[in-house]
Amino acid sequence: MNNTDNTQINFLDYVYEVFETMRSKEINLVYEGEITHDVTKAFASLTETNMENQQENSSVQRKVFHVMVECLQNISKHAEAYENTYASKDGRGIFMVHKSENKYSITTGNVISKTKIPELKKLLDHINTLNKDELKDLHKKQIKEGRLSEKKGAGLGFIDIARKTGNKLIYNFKELNNENSFFILTSTILRNN
Repeated sequence: MNNTDNTQINFLDYVYEVFETMRSKEINLVYEGEITHDVTKAFASLTETNMENQQENSSVQRKVFHVMVECLQNISKHAEAYENTYASKDGRGIFMVHKSENKYSITTGNVISKTKIPELKKLLDHINTLNKDELKDLHKKQIKEGRLSEKKGAGLGFIDIARKTGNKLIYNFKELNNENSFFILTSTILRNN
């Protein structure tokens, strides 16, 4: 067996490990790449069909759909280029949907400039301290007064996700180099509400 054969067999073993991990963690959908309008539509349709086939509660379906679209739009608008395997141009990232017995989790990841982390962390931490009424008030305030970034926003997507799910936003930043980090966000939608 030559080196090329070993590499191919190692890759096939890796594919099986990914399959087993996804199955054991109940990950229904994973995508890494550029997030476009067409990709968002395709995932929305696929997820909607899957939930209908499983006779998921319509309220849960709407929440999952809404959070998924918000998360994908966030990557599309705010992911930055990174010359590596993570992202070689803007608008790329990773997207995952995980379903367990009592919840759906939607996880996204994308490259961001380290200069944006303090403000983003402050916003997410603030959102996580607010109750339902306070989130509603903050949403109104941001629409009325919020300063929009050069790529649009004012944190409305994160506020909206927290409002729709009623759960805290779980996040982390993984350092990539001196300029960039990988921003990971998980949103949870309870199935038994």
